[in-house]
Amino acid sequence: MKVALSTIGTFHSFDLARELHRDGLLARIYTGYPRFKLKGEGLPAERIRCFPWVHGAYMAFPQRDKLGQTLVRHWEYLARASLDRYVASSLRECDIFVGLSGSALLTGRRVRQRGGRYVCDRGSSHIREQDALLREEHERWGVPYQGIDPRIIAREEAEYAEADCITVPSSFNVRSFVKRGVDEHKLRRLPYGVNLQRFHPTQRPDPQRFDVLFAGGMSLRKGVPYLLQAYAQLDHPRKSLTFAGAPSAELMALMRQRGLWPEDAVVMGHVPQLELKNLMSRSHVMVLPSIEEGLALVQAQAMACACPVIATANTGAEDLFVNGEHGYILPIRDVHALADRLQWLADHPEVRQQMSDKALAHVQQAGGWRDYGDEAKRIYKELVS
Repeated sequence: MKVALSTIGTFHSFDLARELHRDGLLARIYTGYPRFKLKGEGLPAERIRCFPWVHGAYMAFPQRDKLGQTLVRHWEYLARASLDRYVASSLRECDIFVGLSGSALLTGRRVRQRGGRYVCDRGSSHIREQDALLREEHERWGVPYQGIDPRIIAREEAEYAEADCITVPSSFNVRSFVKRGVDEHKLRRLPYGVNLQRFHPTQRPDPQRFDVLFAGGMSLRKGVPYLLQAYAQLDHPRKSLTFAGAPSAELMALMRQRGLWPEDAVVMGHVPQLELKNLMSRSHVMVLPSIEEGLALVQAQAMACACPVIATANTGAEDLFVNGEHGYILPIRDVHALADRLQWLADHPEVRQQMSDKALAHVQQAGGWRDYGDEAKRIYKELVS
């Protein structure tokens, strides 16, 4: 069995490629990234094919934010469509083609015409469910939302229909596809792996403090306003709130206008993984109140650093830990429940420590990228048989 992969960037596709290559199953991996960005991916050069002329140029353009939404959307669509055309025209024979959704329609069709199998790899919820959740969230906060490009939505839905199989990383994602009318028998849950060599406890939280961490890009999609509202209700003499990840000046300005931005909030921006594990280790809890996700790996990373997690059901949390044992899983937008869980952990340090110990032990038993690769291979072998 030979497997070819296609991805507009790197994402989890290169983790899968390494596992396939280890077993001699990788035909090629195609990407929209330039080759110099892939030096640390651990694959021989002859297994990688790059088509960076559209997506690479888009990522490198220094004034991309000043182009306007219409031009940016067209460039993003062109990057996906052109990568798909390139892969479709150059891909050699393979038994399985795994294409990241949005950029694999033509290739998937061609592979199936040759007698191969096409796997649509979707890293999030059904694209219409994702668009609906984000549209609703922007309306709640009075923020304009142009929506996902209708051409991308059309491409993805055509991919869902064309594919022999659709892989998604979480149970929440599976439910979103079923809700939108996709046959459940076509869906396979394939949770991402965790690199426990990079994340482990490096220190202990200060017992006199209560430090709350948010890790990820700051956005409405990530549920930041609900964390701010819950944090405002948290009663502790030495509390703190830290944001690690891409900041958003627009969101911070909106939250200040609404009187929700705390003066003691610390915005760190991008944090290298070495520092992130230190930050997670010394935090008392990490909160991820996302409205929509695929499977947020920062949850497992925090647990590997003995940091309990409070997350929404739409983060894939149920596929990582047990509610009430290793962390808490809450409905989206439930400020009261989030504030209640934060206060409980702040008021009961012994409970927080027990949850910390259980979270660490639980994630150490979780599957790594090798287990992810093994499950992917099982799915592919089932398809070709």
